[in-house]
Amino acid sequence: MFLRQLEPRTARTTAEVVKFALWPLAIMTVLHRVLVKAVNGARTDDFTPVYNAALAFLNRQPVYTANFNWVDPHYLYAPSGTLLLSPIAIIDPERSRWLFIFGNAVAVIIAGYLLLRMFGLALDSIAAPILLLGMFASETVTNTLVFTNVNGVILLGEVAFLLLLLRRRDAWAGVAIGLTLAIKPVLAPLLLLPLVTKQWRALVTAVGVPLVLTAVAWPLAVDPMEFVHHTLPYLMESRDYFNSAIVGNGAYYNLPTWLIFGLRGVFAVVVLVSLWLLYRYYREDRLFFLTTTTGVLMAGSFLLGSLGQMYYSMMLLPLLMTVVLRNSVMRNWPAWLAVYGFMSLDSWLSGRFPATGRAAEYMKTTLGWSLLLLVICGVLVTRYLTAKREGRLDRGIDPAFDEPEREVVPVAS
Repeated sequence: MFLRQLEPRTARTTAEVVKFALWPLAIMTVLHRVLVKAVNGARTDDFTPVYNAALAFLNRQPVYTANFNWVDPHYLYAPSGTLLLSPIAIIDPERSRWLFIFGNAVAVIIAGYLLLRMFGLALDSIAAPILLLGMFASETVTNTLVFTNVNGVILLGEVAFLLLLLRRRDAWAGVAIGLTLAIKPVLAPLLLLPLVTKQWRALVTAVGVPLVLTAVAWPLAVDPMEFVHHTLPYLMESRDYFNSAIVGNGAYYNLPTWLIFGLRGVFAVVVLVSLWLLYRYYREDRLFFLTTTTGVLMAGSFLLGSLGQMYYSMMLLPLLMTVVLRNSVMRNWPAWLAVYGFMSLDSWLSGRFPATGRAAEYMKTTLGWSLLLLVICGVLVTRYLTAKREGRLDRGIDPAFDEPEREVVPVAS
């Protein structure tokens, strides 16, 4: 029986062959990232400040004592996040770090499964091993695990939020994103989604969850006002290191202020045009609208905000999954050139060409986010102009496809 599995009497389909090739590659990549690279760690250590803060919180000691003159990772989470993360300090730091790595890896895998469900794809589809391999081979998942950051859990909250919005479970959608906002507000721009789709209960719970957790955490913390007076001002500043936002790279390369603000203004217009076209012509196509708008909001916030780090790009995975939709804005090579810029683990530092290699390494994420936003806006504007020229704006701006393609429908609960 085993030998028949290795070489069946009937020829395998191309899809079967690809799946057989990709599943072992995907599984071994996951194991390598978790058991080797993540456990080995790196110079950048996002976990130790969180563990020390959780330990201090549990022992009724000051939490917000970071010296921001150092460039080492600092503890920056609000009291509500400290409350949620405090259980990690119940056990010793080494075992706690391993559990934290494992928990984030599991969160990423579950998020990938929910993405497949969202797009009507099964575990036995060819998309499953492609997605798993793509996630764990990327810089964003790899460094989230190696640095031992909480981004895997944030990704799970994002995907759960989108899936629950699609299924009209608004209150639970708000809970999903609210828990992430209680830790860090990276997904805050996505609150625009229930606002424009008039899913008000999602907004209520999204805001209510972090407020309730803050109310619980505030009297339990020794120095909660230090978060306001000491940490919050630092969060409002932009730094010139480990910052791929326009303002961060602009400061690093000492660009004139007018140029930095000019670039931010240009890309703000690009984002606004994309959002308007998506709302005007796609809000009834809920799967496409929610996932594509999520990508625009997230990439725009990374590029235009005060801090954008490469491993935040994990939050763009719902947008990348839209490639399975026939009207996706990701079905072109410039979009995936952009993805290479902010997802690839490749280092462009060069011993032979140090200045050029350093520039390529430090700019690839910024250029990737920028190109992605330009591609999305370009695709949508081209569709609008084409539909206007052909006199069919009243029917939407999707291209007139020559051949029918299977519609992707979210799997019902």
